Amino acid sequence: MSLPELTAQLIDFRDQRNWAQFHSLRNLIVSLNLEAAELLELTQWKSDAEVAALPASAATREALRDECADVLLYLLLIAERAGIDLEEAARAKLLKNTARYPVESSYGSSRKYNQAAPDDGSVPPQADLREPATRA
Repeated sequence: MSLPELTAQLIDFRDQRNWAQFHSLRNLIVSLNLEAAELLELTQWKSDAEVAALPASAATREALRDECADVLLYLLLIAERAGIDLEEAARAKLLKNTARYPVESSYGSSRKYNQAAPDDGSVPPQADLREPATRA
């Protein structure tokens, strides 16, 4: 199912329940953040190893799945309300990030694009600056 098809199904679900009245852009953004916090809560007080093991358990994998779905559904509602084509927005953002984070200056680094790189003399691999292939 494509994002537009999923959005249409979600809008139908919402409209059948007369919930659009509660879905101001502000309320949707707040709700998205609350759902993201529920996703984050699954990691609270856990080590990196414990978090990495979450998908191994059926119960925690389902909790991860449900919270990810909630985040996605609110994001779809926000995009619909704001008139944003998420597929196009994601493609455009990936192109921006490709320009901001060229391989030669960001390979293996967690620095933000506007932070200077230390001059350590290392030589990173060459960048592939072609546009990513689009899916048909």
